[in-house]
Amino acid sequence: MKNIPLCLILLLFVLPTRLAGQKNATYEAYVEQYKDLAVQQMLKYRIPASITMAQAILESGAGRSDLAVKGNNHFGIKCHGWTGRTMHHDDDASEECFRAYSDAQQSFEDHSRFLVNGQRYKGLFSLSIMDYRGWAKGLKQAGYATNPAYPELLIRLIETYNLSQLDGETSYDKYMASKASKNRSADGQPLHPIRLYNNNYYLIARSGDTFDSIGREVGISGRKIAKRNERPFDDPLSEGDIVYLKKKQKQAMDTFEGVPHTVKAGQSMYLIAQMYGVRLKNLYKMNGLKPDYQIQAGDRLRVR
Repeated sequence: MKNIPLCLILLLFVLPTRLAGQKNATYEAYVEQYKDLAVQQMLKYRIPASITMAQAILESGAGRSDLAVKGNNHFGIKCHGWTGRTMHHDDDASEECFRAYSDAQQSFEDHSRFLVNGQRYKGLFSLSIMDYRGWAKGLKQAGYATNPAYPELLIRLIETYNLSQLDGETSYDKYMASKASKNRSADGQPLHPIRLYNNNYYLIARSGDTFDSIGREVGISGRKIAKRNERPFDDPLSEGDIVYLKKKQKQAMDTFEGVPHTVKAGQSMYLIAQMYGVRLKNLYKMNGLKPDYQIQAGDRLRVR
């Protein structure tokens, strides 16, 4: 494995002790994008998903390292015994050889096989899949990393981002796992992280996005995506717009039963419908309103 730079250790280990409770949004987005791959690997190989995710965050800088960006290598695995594609990167020595993959799924799969087939890691598989502390310490003892703080770094990540909840999963979202398999779109830009809300998939539009460009990235017709978001296909998207990938629900999540939405200044019925992942016509219907009704700040709307 590659050495973890001191600056990253300070970022992951020292600074969080001073900023208790604060989370890095980049790390959270990375977890959302790749957690289903980690669970997929756990169910296949019995490696705790929390450990896989923590190692991926740590080794790749949450997907921002050159190895991850240029070679889809999220675990810093070097070329030893590797016959596939390679790339070179300065580590312990100049221009060391690292494994390179066609997508992130191959990297996660190779990481699992690296542990399963490595003689020195066999003892880890006698540990409980829920024992992330034992796995973190065992990886260091087996020589996965030279950094003496490696177990503490993994444990801090797992506990800060509540990754241990993944270890209790018995299934994973195949759609999310497939969409996480690549980290670049066709035009070379980073993929939009896809998230789940109200039994739907959504992403947040960036500057310059269109329904067509998003459709090409996610493999769904841009016209279908526009229709599912109740907008014309050529309607310009703004940075920060919520874009759902499936047809929206008729009502909000059950946690909003009996909890009305209080309209704030500047909010429209459409914006509120997008916030809750609800079809606009159903939002009007639930509140007995006609489409020409002009809502006012302070109005209280049923969303379920």
